[in-house]
Amino acid sequence: MSVRRILVLLSALLLLAAACDRGSGDGKASGGPTTVAPSASGTASPDQPGSAAAAMKELCDYGTPPGSEPPPAEGPTPEAIRQVEGAVEDLRGLSFTEPVVADAVTQAELVDGLNQSFDYSFPEELLTRKSEAWQTIGVIPPGTSIRDDLETFASGQVIGYYDTLSGELVFIGTDDPSPMEKVTLAHELTHAIDDQNFGLERIDQLGTSCQDEAAAAAVALVEGNATFLMTEYALEDLTPQEQLEFAAEILTEDTSTPDVAPFISDQQLWPYTAGQSFVQALDARNGTEAIDQAFRSFPVSTEQILHPDAYPSDVPTPVDIPDLGPVLGQGWDDLDVQEVGEAWLSMALDLRMDSSDAADAAAGWDGGIYRAWSNGDQVAVELSTVWDTPQDAAGFADAMTTWIAASPDDQAAEVLPAQGNAIRVLFASDAATLDALSAAAS
Repeated sequence: MSVRRILVLLSALLLLAAACDRGSGDGKASGGPTTVAPSASGTASPDQPGSAAAAMKELCDYGTPPGSEPPPAEGPTPEAIRQVEGAVEDLRGLSFTEPVVADAVTQAELVDGLNQSFDYSFPEELLTRKSEAWQTIGVIPPGTSIRDDLETFASGQVIGYYDTLSGELVFIGTDDPSPMEKVTLAHELTHAIDDQNFGLERIDQLGTSCQDEAAAAAVALVEGNATFLMTEYALEDLTPQEQLEFAAEILTEDTSTPDVAPFISDQQLWPYTAGQSFVQALDARNGTEAIDQAFRSFPVSTEQILHPDAYPSDVPTPVDIPDLGPVLGQGWDDLDVQEVGEAWLSMALDLRMDSSDAADAAAGWDGGIYRAWSNGDQVAVELSTVWDTPQDAAGFADAMTTWIAASPDDQAAEVLPAQGNAIRVLFASDAATLDALSAAAS
């Protein structure tokens, strides 16, 4: 999904309510544009006819991006905002290469700004198909629209964004910001300084080419770094009185999302929490130098975010699923293809089992993808994964078997026998379709 507008969430600010274990690194790096290595992908070649990657390329349609309106003319920067900019430069160890337009707006104006690019960022046709696949897998309830839930989430939880195309920073507040607004500014200004020095539009390119796993990892780095720095800002640059006022503000905010499917809200929050832990690990490894290197060469999987020692050497194993549509019969066509990483699987398992058990079962991931087909109202999905060891594969298979059995309804799904380090799981809209899919996949 497109991340042209990089967000700061109200929920993320709650991370600052407790003491934060910050890394000890103090390395600094000089500013300036950087030449960046491309990110890797964990799928089979899109040039291979009938491959899952080829189907993904055909199904992934974000269309032509809308033009980005130029930001309003830069006027005198209010003193309070200028002070936050200076603090961000000091904490980040980088310099802004050009002025940043920081636009203080109302909640309604912010939501209107988000809506201007919503159709491109969240294509309705693509997400309608993905919603059918996710419903069949069982990670969202029947009838759930991913797009509608994302829109609901954004309208209630987003308190600012940075536009990577225009360079405009928008936040709910005033030119005389409160402590919470200063912390929000610190988060968004971190996006701006990272963008000016490293080029964050690369994340949008990952998202709009449906490289979901690599995009999720890159977003976690970007949001984690901004959350890490705004935490430092709150602890080091707010006065004791401002810290008290900030704590009072965040404790009165409603961060619940009852109208959003838990799996979707969990995915939106994950980059902030897991990403911050990843950046803390980089900071402890070699300070700002290690963080800057991650921006030059993005992490390529959520496994690397969850297990920082895996970055940068442990890259995903490519996984393919052949086209079973012709085997299923006339009328069956590709519906959706998506890379599936450790974080996605952990959050899915967490819906029906203990969080620690879910995380343990997803650890050891080495690659994954699902491919879905449809024929009218019938949907068939194969999830194919590979694991570091046969023991990891067996652990995931056991967890998926338990997960399927815990379905609130009689879910049509089955775990196929392990093949070495590979585990395949089948999901279907009904029992007859599952039987046909099982026969086709054998």
